[in-house]
Amino acid sequence: MQTKFPLKRLSAVLLLGLLAACSDNDSQDTAKPAASAPATEQSAADTTVTETTEVTTTESADQDGLDTRFVTIATGGASGPYNIIATSLAEIYSNEYGVNSKTQTTGASVENINLLNQDKVEMAFVMSDVLSDALAGTGSFPNKIDKVQQIAALYPNYVQVVTSKKSGIKTLDDLRGKRVAVGAQNSGVEVNARNLLNGHDISYDDITVDYLGYAEAADALKAGKLDAAFLTSGLPNASLMELEQGFDLQLVAIEPDRVADIAKDQSYFVSLEIPADTYGNEQAIPTAAIMNALVIRSDLSEADGYKLTKAFFDNLAKLENSHQAVKDVSLKDAQEGLVAPLHPGAKKFYDEQGQ
Repeated sequence: MQTKFPLKRLSAVLLLGLLAACSDNDSQDTAKPAASAPATEQSAADTTVTETTEVTTTESADQDGLDTRFVTIATGGASGPYNIIATSLAEIYSNEYGVNSKTQTTGASVENINLLNQDKVEMAFVMSDVLSDALAGTGSFPNKIDKVQQIAALYPNYVQVVTSKKSGIKTLDDLRGKRVAVGAQNSGVEVNARNLLNGHDISYDDITVDYLGYAEAADALKAGKLDAAFLTSGLPNASLMELEQGFDLQLVAIEPDRVADIAKDQSYFVSLEIPADTYGNEQAIPTAAIMNALVIRSDLSEADGYKLTKAFFDNLAKLENSHQAVKDVSLKDAQEGLVAPLHPGAKKFYDEQGQ
């Protein structure tokens, strides 16, 4: 009887030890980096965020990480190319550098630059016209913004002015007296819509203005609540592809000579064509276009700027799989048409490529 008690006690001790060891192993297997809460706090205040897509760090992350703990990328509407491309880019940064990277959907270019200036994001996709205004302290920016530097010139954003075939609208001059969506308020779409309308001697007093993003504008067109809408993005725009189904979609032309006149004051405008069959259009449609820019905060280290630039260009094929607009991005042309000062880290990367 005396020998049975110690054996039971020994069995209990061994059992408890085994359970404790299993508990420790479970914790190691399921533990994930707990950095998402600070990233949310960093980006939450005073923004008009509509959606956030987070990409968590993977266990295969490169040990040679970044100085910054977060790479939050400000984009635009959830269905736009900015957000689609940036979602893949955030995954790349998480995998390669072990950082907490996510996309933040916003009102696009103007808001994105303000978020950079307020230290609420590290990187942003913006249109060159808005970036030019920010650096000069004009338009939507009462003061000059100097906390932004550029990584690369990207692909062109095409101004896609859309109406229905029965509207009778053929050119921007036909928009007088019409109800027109000009993009989300203070977005890059709205900035270039206003500039192009002004170039045709049309002010907001001459039209009924609706401030609507891509999806909202497409829905309003389909419901007959709009006569026309500006959607400026890479090609194709997902909202317009969806609208094309069951709607007599027609693209409004912006003639090259008018674009050339407007570009005398706004040099970032160029004349391009929306190719035939982009949205069922039988012929190519002339329009205006603006280059997109990938920018980061100027206070990010040279090492971080270098790595963020390198990973972007090393993964162009993957990014093109996310959205075909990336096919127009190239290392060769990345420094053509730069609007903001080049970040020192990006310069180091380009210098190496040149060698």
